[in-house]
Amino acid sequence: MSELRGIYTLWLREVKKFLREKPRLLNAFVQPLLWLFIFGTGMRFTAGMPGINYQEFIFPGLVCQAMLFTAMFMGISVIWDREFGFLKEILVSPISRPSVFFGKMLGASTDVMLQGIIIFPFAFLIGAHMDFLIFLQALPIMLLITFGLVCIGLTFASVMKSFEGFGLIQTFINLPMFFLSGALFPLTNVPEWLRWVSFCNPLTYGVDAMRTVMMGDVFVPLFPLYLDIAVLLGFAVFMFCVGTWAFSRTE
Repeated sequence: MSELRGIYTLWLREVKKFLREKPRLLNAFVQPLLWLFIFGTGMRFTAGMPGINYQEFIFPGLVCQAMLFTAMFMGISVIWDREFGFLKEILVSPISRPSVFFGKMLGASTDVMLQGIIIFPFAFLIGAHMDFLIFLQALPIMLLITFGLVCIGLTFASVMKSFEGFGLIQTFINLPMFFLSGALFPLTNVPEWLRWVSFCNPLTYGVDAMRTVMMGDVFVPLFPLYLDIAVLLGFAVFMFCVGTWAFSRTE
């Protein structure tokens, strides 16, 4: 019971921190609007995708983008807690380190899911087909994407000691994962070598699965949906094991 109470407390703390930070909630609304109505409107005339609304095409990718950047940023909470001594208090408490990692992962994942869900009403502004059934089908995929991405952020934060070092993730992890996922352009139009690099990116399978669910027959998927889900599930489990190991070695 103490383990469960500790996990719940850590989860609740992360969620409350997210809901109390009004600028982050505002950013959750503003950033997707900028991508959809500025980038999306400007690129739809040059994207070369006959029969497909470009804004509708990038919409699932923008949902994944919001989750990616939020998930990586949530990892900084570990460094923040270490900097102000809160992490030391957690580590000396009678709760196992895997439980501490699990509680923080659940809290961060809840924040990331909220960030992604906030974007869904924007689909109606661009004329994309969206209903409650599509939303329900997208939720499990979003959850798998979130678990894997949050564990990446927490893993890097567990081995880094400074805010400056963690900031490098933006350049070396976030941007490559986002641009190589096919979120902004179809991977069928890129060189063969770049396509294979993209296939090594787990977010590629998340974007592909989201488009399969949200666009239906209009979109020709890169992979079968079951393969996308299997890769996302395997990646989430792998990163959870790596993250738990890395956090257990935190001093």
